[in-house]
Amino acid sequence: MADKLDMSEIEKFDRSKLKKTITEEKNTLPSKETIQQEKGDIKTS
Repeated sequence: MADKLDMSEIEKFDRSKLKKTITEEKNTLPSKETIQQEKGDIKTS
């Protein structure tokens, strides 16, 4: 019986009490041009 999850608390959960959050991506990936430029800088060094 320990392997079975108790779903009763999940069923009672009220999602309307959650706060709305706005996520903002802070770490963007470099562009293809930036990567090529970095590779070129490494080869010439």
